[in-house]
Amino acid sequence: MMVPYGLNWTLWMVACFGQYFGQELQFPKLTNGTVGQSVKLTANNTPPSTQIAILTWHFGINQIMSGPPDEPFIAPDYRGKVNFDKNTLALELYNLILEDSGSYILDVIPTSGSQLRGETTLQVFEKIDYVTLTGPHETLIEGESSANITSEGSGNITSVQWMKDNSPLSSSSRIIFSSDNRSVSISPVERSDTGEYQCTYSNPVSSETAKLTLIINYGPDGVSIEGPDVVDLGVQVSLSCSANSEPSASFSWTFNGSDTGVTTDKYTIDKTDFTDSGEYICTAFNRVTQKRESHRHALLVQEGGETGLGGGLSAGAIAGIVIGVAVAVGGICGLIIYLTKNNKIPNLRLQQKGQANRATQRGQEPDLHYEEINGSQNARENIMNLEKISEAQMYENVAYKSEYENLKHGVLNQPQALEPQVSNPPPVCR
Repeated sequence: MMVPYGLNWTLWMVACFGQYFGQELQFPKLTNGTVGQSVKLTANNTPPSTQIAILTWHFGINQIMSGPPDEPFIAPDYRGKVNFDKNTLALELYNLILEDSGSYILDVIPTSGSQLRGETTLQVFEKIDYVTLTGPHETLIEGESSANITSEGSGNITSVQWMKDNSPLSSSSRIIFSSDNRSVSISPVERSDTGEYQCTYSNPVSSETAKLTLIINYGPDGVSIEGPDVVDLGVQVSLSCSANSEPSASFSWTFNGSDTGVTTDKYTIDKTDFTDSGEYICTAFNRVTQKRESHRHALLVQEGGETGLGGGLSAGAIAGIVIGVAVAVGGICGLIIYLTKNNKIPNLRLQQKGQANRATQRGQEPDLHYEEINGSQNARENIMNLEKISEAQMYENVAYKSEYENLKHGVLNQPQALEPQVSNPPPVCR
């Protein structure tokens, strides 16, 4: 069976150039280059140079080179500017300038077959350089000031990105970006605006970042005092004052309305005394914002481990004394009632009276048993005095506690010493 000549020619072409037949040369659609540097334009599917008769590189309508792969002719304007690789048909351009941007075309004529063509676009960019940020020079105070940050830089800038403390900076009612995104305005500033701001200029071939730190002054606020409310006599005590402030606040202390001369954040009493009880006020001051804020703290010095002060006696001791006195008084009253009902006291009096008469008749001083009578009277007086002292101590204790409660709840006035009041002692049963 005879095969037509035309069919044989077609089969031969497919065998030799099947991978290129009816196809375009494949280039990246876009290639980026940097001013002053070099770039190489390479197709992905060029045929072997041994199967190429003629090739031609064009820049737009201008011819760069043309001829066989082994010895192509290079146009005078491109001598020393380009290099050609005969194996890959790649074209390399040196010392790029912005004007080198455009369309580059490669035409390939095989020794046999149809012409092949490929095209790519070169974009040449200036490298970004000298990026800077300019911010406010005046002192920024929270709630009062505004801040404007402006960026500048050289090169082909295709993108501008803002960050704060390595996180994207977003617009808000207070933060507004310019239309070209090259400046940002913050009004009014807040303490959360303190931090490092970064602006990045970029293009496909380069990027550069500038940084600027803003410090927002604020405070003082949130002043607080850490320390005990009640302490024992003779111990060391420290009160610590703190405040939210930028810059750091200075501190001063007053005690019961008088300046202590302490200007640190800590107030220390080396050895407590009863006179250390009272109200301590810590005042924080910001020298930049010219603002101040105070906090008060009530301190009570007590003897022993019990809360309260009653002439050296605790509340439990006072209660014990009162109960003991009441029992003693009840016992004495019962004894007197018993003696009266059983006519013991009249007999004693008659007996004493008879002894006094006999003594008079004998010319002697009557023996009235003064020691016994005085002893009984002294006992009754001691009981009454104990009752008075106990009541006085209880009143003093209650009054001191009231003063401490007033201090603890923020009453500024220094507690006035209360005169001890003694209630009328209960009547002694007879």
